Amino acid sequence: MIEIKNLVKHYGQVVAVDDISFKVKEGEILGFLGPNGSGKSTTMNIITGYLPSTSGTVTVGGYDITTHPEEVKKRIGYLPEQPPLYKDMTVTEYLSFVSDLKKAPKSKKKSELSDIMELVGLTDHRKRLIDNLSKGYRQRVGLAQALVGNPKVLILDEPTVGLDPKQIVEIRRVIKGLATDRTIILSTHILPEVSMICERVVIINKGKIVAEDTPDRLSAGLSKIAKLNLTVKGDKDKVLKTLGNIPNVRYVTMTAKAEDSVFKYVLETGSDRDIREEIFYKMAEIKAPILEIRPSAATLEDIFISVVSSDGIKHTEEE
Repeated sequence: MIEIKNLVKHYGQVVAVDDISFKVKEGEILGFLGPNGSGKSTTMNIITGYLPSTSGTVTVGGYDITTHPEEVKKRIGYLPEQPPLYKDMTVTEYLSFVSDLKKAPKSKKKSELSDIMELVGLTDHRKRLIDNLSKGYRQRVGLAQALVGNPKVLILDEPTVGLDPKQIVEIRRVIKGLATDRTIILSTHILPEVSMICERVVIINKGKIVAEDTPDRLSAGLSKIAKLNLTVKGDKDKVLKTLGNIPNVRYVTMTAKAEDSVFKYVLETGSDRDIREEIFYKMAEIKAPILEIRPSAATLEDIFISVVSSDGIKHTEEE
């Protein structure tokens, strides 16, 4: 549905996007991540037609953004981080205005806007001035305007910013539901959100793609560092010293006191070698029984920090 090939963007001597390529399949939710200054926002602006590229191609539904910009824009709904809202309009007036701008069929306008407001939870607020809405509800209006015209591609930049926990869960459910017949690119700084919503992740840093795969496979690929969570009964100083002396242990720290003489620890090793048996015998030697030991899978935060902190590119291809 979306294909980016050898995309480059220069700002004078600065290379913001450096020869990146990736695809997003129809019906897929792609998490597009990157730190500030990574080229993420520039890439999204090129896809939507807001910025021209220096070289490379972007095609949406088979149409090139350079040669057929109107066809591409018809197929894209865009929610920027700061939604372009006219606060002196009511919700219905604003969405009607957006519908006219997008040249959506007038015969279907009323029913389409009604369906959209129901979908994003704005029906009860349709007659209210946008200026009088909370930040969370303004964000819903921004999502609603992206849906006007029934675009087959949605590009969502921080769609849950400003929402309370209950609203976040509802918007996540809406986004997942929208993917049944749409392709979605989701950019967010809330990394657990990506794990819960997205089927695939692209991480960009310094203008280059440094990781691309499913969240699970990226996590599995970060196998050079293994973490273990332990609960041990015994003298904490002796436990810390003994664990720290085990070969390949990079660090160990006490994270919490569970109860009298019972403490929780996190231990990190420098390889994927299983050292649980060695830990068991070492704790037995100092008469410190292990009450719990379990591996800790690499989180998306671990992956993100690892790949953006590395000088080398870590790009995992799909099999």
